[in-house]
Order: sequence, then C-alpha cells, then structure tokens
Amino acid sequence: MAQTGARTNAQLNGEALDRFATPDEAGRELLFKAADAMRLSARGYTRILRVACTIADLAGAREIGRAHVAEALSYRRQAPRA
Repeated sequence: MAQTGARTNAQLNGEALDRFATPDEAGRELLFKAADAMRLSARGYTRILRVACTIADLAGAREIGRAHVAEALSYRRQAPRA
C-alpha cells in the first residue's frame, strides 16, 4: 500500500482499492449477495469493502475472507422496518 501514498484503507480509492481490497471467492460472493439483498449503493458497497479490509488487517490476514466481510456487514445499520 506504500506505493499508493495511502496510509489508511480509507484513503484508498479507485484502482488502489481494487488492488488491495479484493476479497477471496467466498467473501466476494457474500458481498455481492448482501449488496443485492440490502440494496447497497456503490458508495455503500465500497464502505463495506473498506471496513472488511480494515478487519482483515487487524486480524493479520493476507486476504479479505468471508468472515471479514460478514463482520463488516454486521456493523451496517439497517433501516427500521414498518
């Protein structure tokens, strides 16, 4: 990440985010399903991905896994149901 000039996951954007915050196959599948079910905007999708990347970093993981994505999704506040 040093070659991008970004010091945090929040500073990654565009191509750098795609390069450094790519979940494994199971994580990607969960993220796509959740994005559809939760009707995430592109911004919401990116925010979940950034949080999952941070969780993976804190866990010392080399790759963003399904568990990291699931935890990031659990922090997303849901709209109240009528």
